[in-house]
Amino acid sequence: VQLQASGGGLVQAGGSLRLSCAASGRSFSSYMMGWFRQAPGKEREFVAASSWSGGSEYFADSVKGRFTISRDNAKNTVDLQMNSLKSEDAAVYYCAATFRGLYWDFVRGRRIDYWGQGTLVTVSS
Repeated sequence: VQLQASGGGLVQAGGSLRLSCAASGRSFSSYMMGWFRQAPGKEREFVAASSWSGGSEYFADSVKGRFTISRDNAKNTVDLQMNSLKSEDAAVYYCAATFRGLYWDFVRGRRIDYWGQGTLVTVSS
């Protein structure tokens, strides 16, 4: 089982990037899937998630209105569209998945079943 994140890069402040996480090895339709990030010298923090039951999306306050999350269960992918990027969005972004994960745990990084490798987002001012 593997989560493969991609799409990071260098972008100017105000610009956009789209991150993608491809899951392999099993169906992730029953998994809560989402994204975390970690900036240098800071703890990893929750960014966004898509519920396994469908229909619910969760965002950190710092990205609400700028980031969107979408998943395609047929393709086992979850994407993070990041708009109006700020310097404080620069970080290594990690995708994560938890079988029938609950928001309360997932947002705190608890009981995460799978982590992807990080993809670096750099924002230039």
